[in-house]
Parts: sequence; C-alpha cells; structure tokens
Amino acid sequence: MKKRILALTLSVLMAASLAGCSKQLSNEYITVKQYDGLEVAKVETAEVTDENVESVIQTNLGTSAADGGITDRAAENGDRVNIDYVGSVDGTEFEGGSDKGSVLELGSGSFIGANGDYKGFEEQIVGHKSGDEFDITVKFPADYQNADMADKVAVFKVTLNGIVPELTDDWVKKNSETSKTVEEYKKEIRKQLEDNNKESMENTLQNNALEAIADQVEVKKYPDGALDEQINSIKEYYTNMAAAYGMEFKDFVEQAMQMTEEDFDKQAKEAAETALKRKLACELIAEKKNLEPSDKEYEEQIAEYAENGQYESVEDFKEQVGEDTVKNAIRQQKVGKYLADNCVQVEQSDSSTETAK
Repeated sequence: MKKRILALTLSVLMAASLAGCSKQLSNEYITVKQYDGLEVAKVETAEVTDENVESVIQTNLGTSAADGGITDRAAENGDRVNIDYVGSVDGTEFEGGSDKGSVLELGSGSFIGANGDYKGFEEQIVGHKSGDEFDITVKFPADYQNADMADKVAVFKVTLNGIVPELTDDWVKKNSETSKTVEEYKKEIRKQLEDNNKESMENTLQNNALEAIADQVEVKKYPDGALDEQINSIKEYYTNMAAAYGMEFKDFVEQAMQMTEEDFDKQAKEAAETALKRKLACELIAEKKNLEPSDKEYEEQIAEYAENGQYESVEDFKEQVGEDTVKNAIRQQKVGKYLADNCVQVEQSDSSTETAK
C-alpha cells in the first residue's frame, strides 16, 4: 500500500510541475505566449552558519556511535549515547514510545525524570556499556502533557548501541574520505551544506519558473481522454490515501480535507486542467528547443529515482510508477532548468506576497 501511494503521489506531483518559455510556441493543443524572460520571485541562497556545521557534525558523531564509539568503559553522566528503545504499559506498546538510533545526552533531563520510588530514564542508562540490552522502568508524572500516560508506569526495552565519541583527528580519519583533521572536516561539512543550499535554491527557482509558465499557456483543446485520465489519477490518489487511514473516500474528504465531494470534484478538475496545461507546455518546449532527454539520460535518471525510492529494481520502479510518468518528470526537470536559466528574478513586495498567499 505504501509503495502504491508513493507511486500515485509521484504521478500526481510529476504531472503538476511542468513548464513553458519568450517567443510564442504553438501546436494543435496549446499556445505558449512566453517562455524566455519569465518574471519569477527572487530566490536567495541560505547562509551556512557555524551552528549549522556543528549540528551536522554532532549528528554524524551520534550516528557513528554504534560502529566506532567509546567501547572501553561504561556510560557516564554527561555522555551522549545512541540507543534503541521500545516502551510498553502493562505489556502493550504505546504510540510515541519507541525509537531507533536516538541520541541522548545523559543528565540533560530530556527524558522522563525520577518520580517517587522510580528512577529517571537517563540515570538508569549510566553504568551500561555499548551492546548492552536491558529494561528501564519509569513512572510518568501526574501532569504529563499526554494525559493518557499521566501517572502510568512504563517499561522500556533499551539497547545501548554506543557511546558517542568526541570529534578528534583519529575519528575524522576513520569517518571521512577526504579530511584528515578536525579543521579539514569542518570545512568539508561547510562545503557540503553550501552545495546543498545552492541545489535547494536552484530547485526552488526552477519550481517558481515552472509555476510561472501556467499563466502563459492558452489551451485550444486537450488530447482525447487526457483530462479525464488526469482527474481519475488525482481521485485514485486520494482514494488510496483514505484507505491507508482506514476510511471511506467520502468520510476522508469531509473530515480530513474539510470539503464536500462536490467541492473536491471541482478542485480536482481545476488541478487536472492546470497539470495538463503544464504537461503539454513542457512537451512543446522540449520539442521546439531540443531539450528532450536522450535515452541514456532517461535511463540514468530512472535508475537514480529507483535507488532513492528504495525499490527492488529499476523494472519494479517503472512498473509501480509508470515509465511514461517518470519520463515526463525527467523532461520537466530539464525544461525547468532551461526556464530558470532564462528567467528574470524580481524582488517581491509585501503586497504581492500577500496576494500570492
């Protein structure tokens, strides 16, 4: 079910993020009035701070604890530890009471503290070594934010994966492919964050350009059956989402989406029309501007999608999502980059921001 919903989500999102561009382009279905020089909201690249760098380093240290943490002593107050835990009350696991790879500073008071005859969660980890599996019994306070758990006694099965190591040159040499010292590692992490921020900025700009093209598209007619197919795809997505929550479609629309089925049908039709306009525009621009990806580009990108989506194979991914849907997404990415490279970024005033909202 989860894979099916992921596939449908990808299908809907890919159909809804296309493009267009300056001189008019036209075919039997649409006319794109402008595609070069589109005005889009200016996008700034986020600054990387020392705090950002430190946060990533601490996360990496915590993640490495299970493989290369401190193993020659027991955990002490003030240590950061990597733990798995499963909590239960009267033998029944409860929501929010389990986690894997959680990094906790002992003595920080982040977890349940001492209560009457019951010791606190963190102090019961002190004295254990990496690899130990043990039970911790705690009592939730009477004023606990989740009233259902107030005053309840819970047992947590805990695995101490490791004690988080300090950042040293030795740790860096074992955990970085390029850095040898702490200072080099900090520069490496900063560069990674800067690259990520730049990529995020470029993606946002491309999305803005793809959205801007919708106002430049005039539709003459839709391909036979294309609009109904898009509407059905949207409805199928939400029908499956309702099923995942154990709800009938009608109840899901009314309760979760706060609308009537009639309102849903109206909005689904509008969304389908917008998605289809953009899809047709993207195909037209790709054809006229020689932006259609090569077979090699398609296969490489499809393989990346399959890997990121943790599918068993590329063929499994194609079958689940649909090869045509994936190819549309890849084409849209390429056209989106072209639009972004040729757009005009403009500052947004407060009034235009409010209007957009």
